Amino acid sequence: MVDQLPKTDLQDLRQECLECRQCPLCEARTHVVFGAGNPQADLLFVGEGPGQNEDLQGEPFVGKAGQLLDKMLAAIDLDREKIYITNVIKCRPPQNRDPLPEEQAACMPWLRQQIEKIAPKVIVCLGRYAAMQLIKPDIRITKEHGIFFERDGRTLMATLHPAALLRNPSQKPQGFEDFLKLEQFLKAQKEA
Repeated sequence: MVDQLPKTDLQDLRQECLECRQCPLCEARTHVVFGAGNPQADLLFVGEGPGQNEDLQGEPFVGKAGQLLDKMLAAIDLDREKIYITNVIKCRPPQNRDPLPEEQAACMPWLRQQIEKIAPKVIVCLGRYAAMQLIKPDIRITKEHGIFFERDGRTLMATLHPAALLRNPSQKPQGFEDFLKLEQFLKAQKEA
């Protein structure tokens, strides 16, 4: 069972995840989208799940939402070599629908192991879904984005998902403000 994943390094975990067949999403996937970036990063970004471009390329956030994320990261002097990016769900749900409970149950052990192995100090949840899984199930993303929470010795923050910002451009300033708060938080941590 996936909950009993062996203790291995991140690369071994990735290889095991690429072979996962724990839920029906494996039947239609092109690639498992495990994650990418610096495996020793202090900062982990977690989205909901792969979209079409991610499924085709096997990398997280490579479509238009990823391009926006890259711009927001650059604005606070970060890039993908300094962080790690992954998703809660590792295979694309059909038509990008919300993952079903059994799909969530199959993927959460992979994410928990990634968090354990990367050991980030800060986790940024990109969107409501990731925030519900990692911060609290009843999070209200439009009201609680940009707020820092403490969980299991780590700091977590939810922000509006880049894809949501593309659908609702009027919310881009709020998303950018979250990144500025993150930048200030990270600076304060370095100075402490």
